[in-house]
Amino acid sequence: MNYQHIIYKKTGAIAKVWLNRPEKHNAFNPQIIEELLDCLNHIHNNESIRVMVLGSKGKTFSAGADLNWMKEAGQADAADNYADSQRLALLFSTLDKMRCPTIARVQGAALGGGFGLAVVCDICVASDQAHFATSEVRLGLAPSTISPYVIRAIGARQASRYFLTGELINAKRANKLGIAHIVTSPEQLDTEIAALINHIYKGSEYAIRASKELIAHVVDRPIDEELAAYTSKHIADLRQTEQAREGFQAFLERRKAAWFREIKNFKEPKDV
Repeated sequence: MNYQHIIYKKTGAIAKVWLNRPEKHNAFNPQIIEELLDCLNHIHNNESIRVMVLGSKGKTFSAGADLNWMKEAGQADAADNYADSQRLALLFSTLDKMRCPTIARVQGAALGGGFGLAVVCDICVASDQAHFATSEVRLGLAPSTISPYVIRAIGARQASRYFLTGELINAKRANKLGIAHIVTSPEQLDTEIAALINHIYKGSEYAIRASKELIAHVVDRPIDEELAAYTSKHIADLRQTEQAREGFQAFLERRKAAWFREIKNFKEPKDV
């Protein structure tokens, strides 16, 4: 699979997706959005992929929307603007619903839509040089399409501050807010990602997928009888699967489960 603005590589069961527009700070335009959508759908439908890592080339993770694109969009009619916005919203929704676990590798600035990519991924690993911002208000806009995911990550109260001020959030603060799960030195980013992948590899693929579905169903729901019934059926169904039987048997026999794999390191894909 060859793209103009992204790099896609599959190494074993790991899918690596890299934004590759460093001269434009990996900013979004219609073409990169379509390439990402195509690549994400390919990964989602590939049962052999157990984890996806999303990173980028250059010093910037992503500066969000390309300003020339935004300027052109501002001169387009309402229907074209809405269609453009729907494609961007679809990108975040597609990433959010990926079958496999997703890890964001944030080495630098993640602004606007780049911030969105980081928080939509299941796990975010950031360099201590990274920073985040919903800077749209400074351009006369609002962080509309990324708002559900940012608010889910940091809550409405914190979003009130950062949506309105557009101020930078450094890596240390991002970790405290729940934006970045892990903050480390630039040199240790890939070591931390390799460790996460090995933890993921210890779990069954079916159970991990079920866990992602569980979170999506439970979040923001009232804790009532209906939710209790759902969670009870969820675990009852899982107990009857072959992977659950294998997991219990492996534990009792003090051996590694059949799905267990291990990697020694993680390396970003080379330019193509």
